Amino acid sequence: MTMQNTPLLMSRILGRGALLDPEIEVVTKQADGTHRQSLKQTWDRANQLAHALQAQGIGVGDRVASFMWSNYRHLELYQGVPSMGAVLHTLNLRLSPTDLEYIINHAGDRVIFADEDLLPLLEPLWSKIPCVELLVICRHGEGGDSSFEKQIDYEEFIGGQATKFQWPEIDETSPMGLCYTSGTTGRPKGVMYTNRSTYLHTLTECLTDSIALSALDSILGIVPMFHAMGWGMPFCASMLGCKQVFPHRFMTPDAFLQLMHDEEVTISAGVPTIWQGVKAVLEAEPDKYDLSKLTRLTCGGSAPPVSMMRWYWNTHNIEMIQGWGMTETNPLGTLSRKVAKRSHMKLSEDQQFENIAKAGLLMPGLEIEIFDDDWNALPHDGKAVGELCIRGPWIAAEYFNDPQPDKFRDGWLVTGDVAKIDPEQYLLISDRSKDLIKSGGEWISSVDLENHIVGMPEIEQAAVVAQPHPKWDERPLALVVMADGAELDQAAVLAHCGEIFAKWQLPDEVIAMDAIPLTSTGKIDKKTIRANLEKQGYKLPDLR
Repeated sequence: MTMQNTPLLMSRILGRGALLDPEIEVVTKQADGTHRQSLKQTWDRANQLAHALQAQGIGVGDRVASFMWSNYRHLELYQGVPSMGAVLHTLNLRLSPTDLEYIINHAGDRVIFADEDLLPLLEPLWSKIPCVELLVICRHGEGGDSSFEKQIDYEEFIGGQATKFQWPEIDETSPMGLCYTSGTTGRPKGVMYTNRSTYLHTLTECLTDSIALSALDSILGIVPMFHAMGWGMPFCASMLGCKQVFPHRFMTPDAFLQLMHDEEVTISAGVPTIWQGVKAVLEAEPDKYDLSKLTRLTCGGSAPPVSMMRWYWNTHNIEMIQGWGMTETNPLGTLSRKVAKRSHMKLSEDQQFENIAKAGLLMPGLEIEIFDDDWNALPHDGKAVGELCIRGPWIAAEYFNDPQPDKFRDGWLVTGDVAKIDPEQYLLISDRSKDLIKSGGEWISSVDLENHIVGMPEIEQAAVVAQPHPKWDERPLALVVMADGAELDQAAVLAHCGEIFAKWQLPDEVIAMDAIPLTSTGKIDKKTIRANLEKQGYKLPDLR
């Protein structure tokens, strides 16, 4: 007996939620309230969008760019563009004009969809991106003009089109999404996702032992849809029929909390700095928001402090799920749950949080390994530290039109992370290789120091970076943002660090700052911090 060899195409799953539960809402925050439409309306409009793009001459494999916040129209692009066989290229709206110009030209984007308030950011580019044939403006009643010669309003673009599109039968390895990495050295690098890779990633992300997504969920995706495909959650939610809630451009903790309260959000996703900000608002106004429906927060991008994860659990009974991944991994690689194995059911709460602090257990279908400098696999003993590599059906095998042989070796993606794997097969990220601090021949993890420092109630944010040192090669410098009303006591910070770190691992200096620079995805921007310190001619005191 043989089985049907049905290609794994996104068009087969993205309309499922609309078919099964058509009246469930898609909610987008607006300046004057919310915009609401049903899953069926969203899918119908995604079909209309496909017809409009086809009429524009867009076909299989053509790149269609979005320069948009997380909102209902962006979701229509997520559904319609991949389903018609085209490629959705989500442009990071926080990139520099130079990077945007390079990325648009490198991708060969033929159409750009842009939210009207973001049009000024595209204005300097119009004479430099000849590949772009059409600008589709997404209006939200806030004004905004563009000088681009060929433009059309989104509603006019899809208006009058049929609500049923015949999705093409294409090869499952056909591309469907394109994201460029940020924060890398040199030019941004494109990662092209295929129908097959994203289909498998979508199924895996919904697993009970993953983030346990269900049709019963109301999802608030705070991670932007322009970053690693919104961690894949819009695809999962479209397949299952979840309620989807979008913050649009209102990216503030009080806006997130109001949406959670009003829309009975059950799960949300964001980077640690987002959850630190939400925590601060909840502590200041503990009775303002009803979060009784909220059961879990997924956290990625960098390691969240254990103190914060414990606070959410103890105060609101909300589980924080830590994930590790990157643009090149679609992005889900590993996840940590509070109780992740049957054998963990009897662990103490302290032991459970010890496990959540790790980067997590591998998703089914993937393999990870750590290698030394000579490309020897290292033991999974929780002690050996090496270069983290990963492979599997949704892991990049190359960059789009940009060979980078150093990043891909013997079928493995070389991640740039330095890590350990313990005997229980948990991944423990030590640092990005470029963020490790090498002092006197020994390594110091900036991430570990940051998370410990943030455990002090007086400190809201911390960044630890290496500074050159004449004797020790490099030494750690800590930059902190203090909580309201608190003053920096350097001796107290060093004493706090001294509880778990050796004396030689402690920062040589702690500096209070008004704000710590963040990347476009909310991670601590150490590249900018280092550049600023260099520009200021900062030198660590020689305390040794």
